[in-house]
Amino acid sequence: MTRSNPTALTPAAFQILLVLAGGERHGYEIMVEVARQSGDGLRLGPTTLYRTIRSLLNAGLIDEADERPDPALDDQRRRYYRLTPAGRQAARAETERLRRLVAVAETKPLSAPPAPESN
Repeated sequence: MTRSNPTALTPAAFQILLVLAGGERHGYEIMVEVARQSGDGLRLGPTTLYRTIRSLLNAGLIDEADERPDPALDDQRRRYYRLTPAGRQAARAETERLRRLVAVAETKPLSAPPAPESN
């Protein structure tokens, strides 16, 4: 994923952007919310999560939040992430790309029985 092609998002990157579209989150919250919003269809392990976060940070699609919750209510080691305007645009572009792809898929006879084989 690069700034020149912000729609080249992996499923993990797209899901993280979708989670952060709802507000700032720390890593564990992102993992839990990705699993929830995907109906447990996508579970991110720590390596995939933080590798993807690093990639999104480097691409300017997310950044680390400056403000922290009250230290008495939160672990100081947690880092919070938020969507940037470029990240919001990338998520919108990916949503539109997927919408077009689904529209094409809906025109295909995907549920039709396979054609009989000729001998």
